[in-house]
Amino acid sequence: TMRIFFPLKIITYLQGEYCLEDNPMGITPAEAVAYEDAILAAIAKENRHFENGRGLAEYLDEGSLKEKVHSLYPSVEINDGELWGVMIAGLKESLSGEETAELLDFVTGQNSDGYGEGLEQRPIKTPDGEIYVSF
Repeated sequence: TMRIFFPLKIITYLQGEYCLEDNPMGITPAEAVAYEDAILAAIAKENRHFENGRGLAEYLDEGSLKEKVHSLYPSVEINDGELWGVMIAGLKESLSGEETAELLDFVTGQNSDGYGEGLEQRPIKTPDGEIYVSF
């Protein structure tokens, strides 16, 4: 198993009598720890769309990487008191340096334009209001 960690961007919109809904407010990684369960639930809901038990690995291009990476699932984990995004790769065998770089590029693309783009558009309900998570 390989774990690829990356920072999260989490925002909320202030709401109240002054209707500041268009005023986004960032949440620090340390503050985000309080929302770990809500974010994990949203990710689990999003992950149900995968059809073959491989997660994002089903979208890898044909080749050695697709053969070696059995599964690839996004998640979040607390590390050093801060909440981080993590891609968990189930490997059939070790990756070469070039394959690792290719997997990192794939994860970066999924975070910005693929899986992450879809997730960041869906509000996650918390006791403190809605948050939006970007990988």
